Amino acid sequence: MLGWREVMSTAILARVPLFAGLAPEELENLATCLHRRRYARGETIFREQDPGSSMFLIEAGKVKIGLVSPDGKEVIVGVFGKGCFFGELALLDGAPRSADAMAIEPSSVLMLGRNDFVRYLEAHPTIAINLLQVLSHRIRRDGQKIQDAAFDVPARLARLLLRLADGRPVPVDVGAFTQNDLANMIGATRESVNKWLGCFQRQGLVRRDGRHLFVVGPAELQKRIG
Repeated sequence: MLGWREVMSTAILARVPLFAGLAPEELENLATCLHRRRYARGETIFREQDPGSSMFLIEAGKVKIGLVSPDGKEVIVGVFGKGCFFGELALLDGAPRSADAMAIEPSSVLMLGRNDFVRYLEAHPTIAINLLQVLSHRIRRDGQKIQDAAFDVPARLARLLLRLADGRPVPVDVGAFTQNDLANMIGATRESVNKWLGCFQRQGLVRRDGRHLFVVGPAELQKRIG
């Protein structure tokens, strides 16, 4: 009989698109290959150019993926929460990490090693199809970011907030982000984000509650994208 930790791990695996279609017993077997790690807020999970030998599934908390330029400027590639996964490219080629990963909240993650994944891929070819879909989504997401870069700051900020809200009922808590975090995510200055975030707040589109930011008017934010 599976213990409660294995049951939780199996439940998380079942929500990952990569493993859609696996039978319950197959998920249970795969769950035995997972290794749990906990990270404090601000703790680094891996750095760019670290060896890539596993993917990560977030059991609790939030993780940001980012890049740092030679002059020290950070660009946040993405922020992932409970039930999300990252580092999946390491399962394909085992190449060094292409970005940094850091816990922005106390976090618990489950690690799946490349050797275990390859063994499952050989036994379950349908996972390869799922993997193609995941990578296709990644390409579309990166293409969207390139498109975002062509928009002005309020449009990029509005698109980011809608992406973080992910279509959930309003008001929706999109996380505890500083203005600097938001600026790094859209490639703008903190001053520009401060200006337009204040504008959105005055218009009733978003609101602050302590460190947390809430999306209140998604339909109006959508209009700002043009």
